[in-house]
Amino acid sequence: QLHVVESGGGLVQPGGSLRLSCAASGFTLDNYNIGWFRQAPGKEREGVSCMSTSSGSTKYANSVKGRFTFSRENAKNTVYLQMNSLKPEDTAVYYCAAAEPTVQAACVPILWGQGTQVTVSS
Repeated sequence: QLHVVESGGGLVQPGGSLRLSCAASGFTLDNYNIGWFRQAPGKEREGVSCMSTSSGSTKYANSVKGRFTFSRENAKNTVYLQMNSLKPEDTAVYYCAAAEPTVQAACVPILWGQGTQVTVSS
C-alpha cells in the first residue's frame, strides 16, 4: 500500500513554532515532488509550499514566505515543514501530498495524507 502520514500538528500561541512531518511508506518520497497544503474553516484548500526533489527548487506561498521552511530527510523517507512566527490566520488542517515529479517545483497531487490540525491561538 502507498501511504503518506502527517504528524506534528497541535495548539501553539501566536509567534510560536511547530514542525510538521510527512512520512511515506510503500514508495520513495524523494522520487516525487512534495507539496504542503492547508485548508482553514470556510475556505478553499491552498498550496503552502512545494519542493521539486529533482532540482531542489522550493516555492512558498506569499503568506508564509520567510516564516515556513521545507526540508527533507531521505534516510527516513520523511519531509518536514518548519513553521515559525505562527499567526492565528495560519490555523488550518495541513496536508502533505506526493506530487508529479517536475523540475519546476509544481505540485499536482498524486497521493494525499490524512491531514493534521494546526491551531494558533492565545
